[in-house]
Amino acid sequence: MASSASKKVRILRFDREPLHGFVQAPGFQTGAGIEFLSQEGNLAVIPYADVKAICFVQDFDDLPARLDGAHFISRPKKAGLWVRLRFRDGASMDGILSGSLLQLDPHGYTLSPPEQGVNPQRLFIPRAALTDLHVLAVVGGSAKKPAKTPVPETQAKLF
Repeated sequence: MASSASKKVRILRFDREPLHGFVQAPGFQTGAGIEFLSQEGNLAVIPYADVKAICFVQDFDDLPARLDGAHFISRPKKAGLWVRLRFRDGASMDGILSGSLLQLDPHGYTLSPPEQGVNPQRLFIPRAALTDLHVLAVVGGSAKKPAKTPVPETQAKLF
């Protein structure tokens, strides 16, 4: 953990208490798991199979994330892929993935949860935590029609 860009996280685990601590923003994912620094200063690598979700939070005292049943009530406005995730424990939730395939990670998915403006604003879900991931829709900005090029005055009119 050489860089100083640490982010506060709450790691939700299957059948265990959540962990509170810090991860390095650009490189917390390793081949073995999540590189995590606890509030007490202990560095650990948590296997992907143990992690349900990593919630990027602003404050550790905020209410814990509610993942089960967190679905969009109507079509989301944020651009990206509207997905529905089903976890190994049967819980399900919706989220918005980036529309850029270059931003997909081999270890999991970084997404925005349905409830914007609350803690957490971003989630990382390991692939090992999921049984299903379905794309419900592609949400994007308005498609602009190409502008018609004006016909120059000097061009002869044939018809």
